[in-house]
Amino acid sequence: MPCGSEIKRRPAMGREALGRGRETFQRHRVGAVHLALILIWLLVPGPARAQNSIAAEYRLKASFLTTFPSFIDWPAKVFPSAQAPFLVCVLGDFRFGTTLAEVARTTSPQGRRAEVRWVRRDEEARNCQILFVSESEVNRYPQVLRIAQGQSILTVGETSDFLSAGGMLSFVFQNGSLQFEINLAAANAAHLRVSSRLLALARRVLNNPESPVGYDTAGNASRKVG
Repeated sequence: MPCGSEIKRRPAMGREALGRGRETFQRHRVGAVHLALILIWLLVPGPARAQNSIAAEYRLKASFLTTFPSFIDWPAKVFPSAQAPFLVCVLGDFRFGTTLAEVARTTSPQGRRAEVRWVRRDEEARNCQILFVSESEVNRYPQVLRIAQGQSILTVGETSDFLSAGGMLSFVFQNGSLQFEINLAAANAAHLRVSSRLLALARRVLNNPESPVGYDTAGNASRKVG
């Protein structure tokens, strides 16, 4: 029969485990709600957004970039300490940098403070968790992606040939909506675990090892809502 001290310790251990479970659930729930709100915006017809389309595009990209971490697991070793910030870096044209910085201030990816950096030299990207590669760097994709090779860095682009160059995720405009595509093989090679929920919301998933044809078309993200 357990002694009194053992009986007293067990509830504390239960509360600790429950606390960890709640923290994990809360992180994924907040991320899911945030992404759902973005996708609801995608249902609004294009003409209704036309007046402020550029500002809306910047805010959407910023919202996506700061929401993706809730659906992706990075190896613990990529963070130098428990207090280290989550680095979202931009290489190239930084037109929506102000918007990204504003959105990042209100988010805490995986319980960490989000920090936005403008990468001026390719080598600086090695310390980032997310690297957004602007379309201004389209002619340098092979060079830029070699810098990230072997690192657990989520590389994000905004042109149709970013994934074929070896990038992991790319924004796509279709029918007036901002969507995204994922190169799952590239993410797996970087030891990034992408949630099935994020894959289900992608417009297209390339190089999916679970697909018999090597890729999976998940369909239009807006069609996944509801």
